[in-house]
Amino acid sequence: MADPGSSHDRPAKAATKKAPARKAPPPRSARQSGAQAAAHAVQQLVELTGREVEGVVGLKQDDAGWTVQVEVLEMRRIPNTTDVLALYEVDVDRSAEVVSYRRLDRYMRGSAGEGRS
Repeated sequence: MADPGSSHDRPAKAATKKAPARKAPPPRSARQSGAQAAAHAVQQLVELTGREVEGVVGLKQDDAGWTVQVEVLEMRRIPNTTDVLALYEVDVDRSAEVVSYRRLDRYMRGSAGEGRS
């Protein structure tokens, strides 16, 4: 006969460990538009780089969010046709957070478009 305090007489405890919760994508109505994604990308790029934005020159949506191409003033010169501009690519997730950014190109304002793809 088993001892009343033995583990053979006690019911086994069920495992209660839960898997980590996944963040569900926002409902379709809560997803941001291209204009909203671009505005968030510009705002956060200014905060990250401290540079003045000239404008948004490209925008593309994918499953993860948006890719925004932003033209930035890197260095002011006289005359302004010799200002140094840069093209940045900013990846924004569905929650409007920048997940990455990188400078793709640097060029003088007066030569914009020449030799660039």
